[in-house]
Amino acid sequence: MDYALIWAVLIAIAVLAYVILDGFDLGVGILFPSLNDDEKDAAMNSIAPIWDGNETWLVLGGGGLFAVFPLAYSVIMPAVYAPIIAMLIG
Repeated sequence: MDYALIWAVLIAIAVLAYVILDGFDLGVGILFPSLNDDEKDAAMNSIAPIWDGNETWLVLGGGGLFAVFPLAYSVIMPAVYAPIIAMLIG
């Protein structure tokens, strides 16, 4: 079995885990403006223990991409600079 294939599968699993696990956080964030004060407290308390843990999968995927596929990293990362900057400003 090829090491590149193994790493590609690991990176794909890491990004998939981020997408699946972070959906809960993003959903609460989208609903947050429409909630009343008691519901906002309950929503924040429900995601507080796992808030930043989900992003670890995204860091693992990006780090694996940089370490194993540097050419793909050099093509993909500049393509996502604008959306990342827009998210940070927002």
